[in-house]
Amino acid sequence: MRCALNNIVSFILKAVVAVLGAGVFYSAWLAVFLLSAAGNHPVLKAALWLLAPVMTAAGFAIGIKFSERHEADPRSRFAAILVWPLAGCTAGAATVCWFGVMLIVFGMFGAGTASVGLRELWLRRRETRG
Repeated sequence: MRCALNNIVSFILKAVVAVLGAGVFYSAWLAVFLLSAAGNHPVLKAALWLLAPVMTAAGFAIGIKFSERHEADPRSRFAAILVWPLAGCTAGAATVCWFGVMLIVFGMFGAGTASVGLRELWLRRRETRG
């Protein structure tokens, strides 16, 4: 029972740190996007829209990496971590953008947070198997 409670607390802390990291990176992306909005550069705007899920996913991954900084597991490498939130943030943005591009933040944060949980479940399952 104690081990399960420790796992739940560990996951919640990891998810909170990951969401905070995503929030910082999304805020930085939003600042750059808003500052560039004054000019009428369609290529720049398109590039920045495409970078939104990447930046948000990088924030999630840095938050997870920070939470796992003591682990030497190869699955704790930044590139191995980034795959999960990048898939989540991209899927969330692609799903929600049809309702309005300014709503992608909700899709990215929802699916990005879900990807953190899925990654954690996948890692736990692999630990119990092997």
